Amino acid sequence: MRKNNQAYRLWLCLFCSLFLLPSGVFGQEKGDTITGKVHKIENVTIKGRRALNKITSTSSVQRIDKEDIKNLGLQNMADAVRRFAGTNVRDYGGIGGLKTVSVRNLGAAHTAVSYDGVAVSNCQAGQIDIGRFSLDNVSTLTLAVGQDDNLLQPARLYASAGVLNIETEKPRFDEGKHSLSQIQLRGGSFGYITPSVRHWQQLGEQTSLSADASYMRADGNYPFTLKNGKYTTEEKRNNSDIETWQGEANLFQTFHDESELNTKVYYFYSERGLPGSVILYNPTAKERLWDENFFAQVRYKKSFSEKWALQAQTKFNYSWNKYEDTDVKYENGRQTDINRQNEYYLSATLNYHPMSGLDLSLAQDGIINTLHTNVNDSPNPIRYSSLTAFNARYQLGRMKLLGTLVGTFISENVKNGNNPKDRKRLSPTLSVSFQPFQNEQLYIRAMYKNTFRVPTFNDLYYLRIGNTGLRPEKATEYTAGVTWNGKPCSFLDFLTLTVDGYYNEVKDKIVAFPSTYVWKMQNYGKVHIAGIDATLATAIPLSTKYRLSLSGNYSWQKAIDLTNPDAKNYKEQLPYTPEHNGNASATIETPWINASYTLTAVSKRYYMAQNLKENEIEGYTEHTATLWREFQIKSCHLRLQAEVINLTDKQYDIIKYYPMPGRSWRLTGIFKF
Repeated sequence: MRKNNQAYRLWLCLFCSLFLLPSGVFGQEKGDTITGKVHKIENVTIKGRRALNKITSTSSVQRIDKEDIKNLGLQNMADAVRRFAGTNVRDYGGIGGLKTVSVRNLGAAHTAVSYDGVAVSNCQAGQIDIGRFSLDNVSTLTLAVGQDDNLLQPARLYASAGVLNIETEKPRFDEGKHSLSQIQLRGGSFGYITPSVRHWQQLGEQTSLSADASYMRADGNYPFTLKNGKYTTEEKRNNSDIETWQGEANLFQTFHDESELNTKVYYFYSERGLPGSVILYNPTAKERLWDENFFAQVRYKKSFSEKWALQAQTKFNYSWNKYEDTDVKYENGRQTDINRQNEYYLSATLNYHPMSGLDLSLAQDGIINTLHTNVNDSPNPIRYSSLTAFNARYQLGRMKLLGTLVGTFISENVKNGNNPKDRKRLSPTLSVSFQPFQNEQLYIRAMYKNTFRVPTFNDLYYLRIGNTGLRPEKATEYTAGVTWNGKPCSFLDFLTLTVDGYYNEVKDKIVAFPSTYVWKMQNYGKVHIAGIDATLATAIPLSTKYRLSLSGNYSWQKAIDLTNPDAKNYKEQLPYTPEHNGNASATIETPWINASYTLTAVSKRYYMAQNLKENEIEGYTEHTATLWREFQIKSCHLRLQAEVINLTDKQYDIIKYYPMPGRSWRLTGIFKF
């Protein structure tokens, strides 16, 4: 039966990767997106420095490109996101553990995740597991705190405190070539193995197809040290296995009028063990989790003239998960929870350029979300959301102003119980960037942003702790910073610096609060957050054949609870919030072999509200070393890579009692033909 299920998933992944193939599409050569003219470019080789963080934007925008991901030995999406200043990634341990991201400690529900321009959602829990997304086909990973300067995006992204944007690769072909295939095999410690395949096909001069499919499995039974008073024992993580199947296909079409239509189909399935927290004298863990996700999305872009442009998007998302636990405490010895979510999404954004320096846009999103569970008397809610965003950007000499006003209206119906009240709110944003000197790439920027997050379905309806009277959680961001890019001395290729200071307020924070008999979700918390984010990037050409690249970031953050002046944790640091954290990396490229070294450092944190010594989680540093070399074999390309993760074998927890893996290794081979 297990083999049949595996075969079914493999065929489904391949189906998602191939069904978009049309019988035949023909067109003209793609023209210049500005002038509309067709250009023939001879075969040339271009070498340049890597893309930098956006220093000209009115808010903080950080980015990691494909080369960074490969060369730095980043294992997964969570590792990549940790390299952004101001992020807090919660990792519940192991290869298959849940991984969520929060920007400047506002909470995972305030951070939107965009996949090729369309938002990813989870109305049930309100947070996205970024661990399910593969890094193998990612072209660019961008984190915008506040929002970037792009006016042609959906209203949903304007409504979030921060946006993690995942852009996948688009097909690129050498002259005279019409297809490209890739086989990748990656293996490592703890039974980890991941084969994947990719195919790019040019179907016509204006049409191309990309298809990716991958499989991943791991035992995840890594060793760790358990300390209990004066006793120390060597243990192994149990029930930490994972098996995933993933496939996606993309069809890219450019029409004669230079408009673009991109279609994506995505499928993901996983079965994993949940090792749970480490409990003394009880290593047994029997919780299991199954996830299935399918979505299809379409994005259309068209420039009608120099003044008018349109982007339209639509998406259908199906999400299913099953949680199962075996224990004598349950009736019949087993607890099974099954949840199914559907989302229907439609968005349109119109951009207008009435005069030099001024751009206006209007974005309208409509969303329907449903949730069905196997729990008796489940409310099975249906949520109707309407988001409207009006945006204006004005360039006055060396000053750029950006303003946004987001209007949100949400209504819900439930099958059982009382309907919550309708929710209406206006959320403004204002940001500015100024270049003091015309010939110097120095920019001063500031931003104010007001956002809110609607209670999730779990907050409102989950068993007896849900509360349909919850108010939205409100967040206000204030940011000021400076960015600079230049070449201060002859031996540097470039030097980029950014420093941002910020102050955030969160009101009506939604927390689980004890009442007379059971815990209940309430609007109770009030949090103030102050911090500094700094980034640096540079490159040093040591000679014509040797090059050294350096980058790093540092964050200082003070996030305190101001809910109750009489509480023992009043004005103390929030749980799981390090005061200091940062990372640094060095990459050297030579004619024989390339190497990189990365270091991640996090200061002590507390896992409970009170900042007591017994509640402390020790700080840690993690080191990763990577070696790689590329070979050209006629028209084929081979890349071999070796990595050692956690080089010093440091044992640490990101979440208390969820130990992370010690030293491990990974080998990767990529063959393109």
